[in-house]
Amino acid sequence: MSFSVFNRHKELETAKSVEFDLVIIGGGITGAGIALDAASRGMSVALFEKQDFSAGTSSRSTKLIHGGLRYLKQGEFALVREVGLERAIVHKNATHLVIPEKMIIPLIEGGTFGKWATSFGLWVYDKLANVKDEDKRQMLTKEETLRKEPLLKDDIVLGSGYYAEYRTDDARLTIEIMKSAHSFGALCFNYAECTGFTYQDKKVNGITIQDHLQGISCNIKAKTIINAAGPWVDEVRSKDNLLKGKRLHLTKGIHLVIPHEKFPVTQSIYFDVPDGRMIFAIPRAEVTYIGTTDTDYHAQKEEPNIILQDVEYLLNAVKPLFPSIKLQKEDIISSWSGLRPLIHEEGKSASELSRKDEIFISDSGLISIAGGKLTGYRKMAQKAVDKASQHLTERHHLAFKKCMTEKINLSGNIFKNSDEVNSYIEKLSSDFSLSPQESTRLVHTYGANASSILTDAKAMDKEWANALIHAEVSHCITLEYCVHLVDFFRFRTGMLYFYPQHIEKLLAPALKAFHSITGCDDDTLSTEKQLVMEAMQKVLEFD
Repeated sequence: MSFSVFNRHKELETAKSVEFDLVIIGGGITGAGIALDAASRGMSVALFEKQDFSAGTSSRSTKLIHGGLRYLKQGEFALVREVGLERAIVHKNATHLVIPEKMIIPLIEGGTFGKWATSFGLWVYDKLANVKDEDKRQMLTKEETLRKEPLLKDDIVLGSGYYAEYRTDDARLTIEIMKSAHSFGALCFNYAECTGFTYQDKKVNGITIQDHLQGISCNIKAKTIINAAGPWVDEVRSKDNLLKGKRLHLTKGIHLVIPHEKFPVTQSIYFDVPDGRMIFAIPRAEVTYIGTTDTDYHAQKEEPNIILQDVEYLLNAVKPLFPSIKLQKEDIISSWSGLRPLIHEEGKSASELSRKDEIFISDSGLISIAGGKLTGYRKMAQKAVDKASQHLTERHHLAFKKCMTEKINLSGNIFKNSDEVNSYIEKLSSDFSLSPQESTRLVHTYGANASSILTDAKAMDKEWANALIHAEVSHCITLEYCVHLVDFFRFRTGMLYFYPQHIEKLLAPALKAFHSITGCDDDTLSTEKQLVMEAMQKVLEFD
């Protein structure tokens, strides 16, 4: 069956009637990666997420598939090597969605990085990550640096390091992984919360879920359970009798979105600020976004707040290196705030904590995984599924294949390299008379699935903008498990962050499409509109 909300009731009835080899708690990128890994090995799999897929940390990162250059300073060479090598694999698996992005590190007078330290660090980075020749680091002179980025303050810039990373849409990546897991037979449910565990002989043998869509509670049986709930990992662990041993340390990072004309950088920049932190400024479509902060966090997790102090910190961070850019709070058109579920280490500050992932196994057999980085999701999944496979072999005498996700192209990816993606963008522009910007947005969002969306839109007797939004909403509901219209704008397309100025004019036709596709009543449609309006307001609220 297609990955559609219309199949949800039938799939949940199936889930209630069988015992799964593996049940996963958490529908962020780690949970999605585990579902794909396990299902592709031949395990029967069910996944449950209490919000929408990717609604937590996995839609709130800096949206880069990068190797963690700054972790070289912390001596975490193994981590840098692992995620550095993973960059190329994630790019290969989702070529349309993980886009090569050149990055500049300006060298400035009195800055954190000197020329030789930067050159050596980037050289080590290339070696650890096995970077191909054309993407290996270059050290640029002052003149070369200012040609690449004229906005930099010329009297303090000494030169720069120039190296390769990748950018992505983290929520989109999570959805494509989830869709791929479903294609291998995994049953994946959003808005279904784990509220407790069931036991046999003091070992977990299932979970109780509260389905927030149907308003029912039910038990799901499982031979093995993995807790991949991100910032909620400890809350889930506490439901399994006692929370013992290591615990999470949550830190918060925020990002601010500015119209590109207000901050017209020509490419991505990774620059240091006076307190020694490093900040990204990344141009994307019609915006530039900047981030991130790294502060301890102890409040509610569903919608971590952004405080005015964080906003001012980022706006002020831009000033020393970009003196011509006079950013004000009123220039912000969107924002997001995310939590890092790191492993607590006594005596270390938020920015000093390791980004390594760890696995905890409770006395009951519950497997929990936390820590890690977006880039390393596939290896994290492999480690967790290896543990589950070991358990299934020892206790249930079952055998499964080895990890094969390195070779699995994600949904929408038919491309061998970025040149093929660009050619496909040009073809769609020509075939459907699209602007390059619109064609690029669609392909970088949906990959090869953009063609069927455009074909459906072209067949409609509607004004083009209305037809296209109708086709996109239909695609996301029927093939991407999109329950609410706000989730379409937030997690399926990223419009709330990257194209917020367009939502107001798209909202009315999107609501009409939602009503037509789902057959919902007027009260439900009014609620859907209210949820979108609240989300648009939330991204501009600072405490």
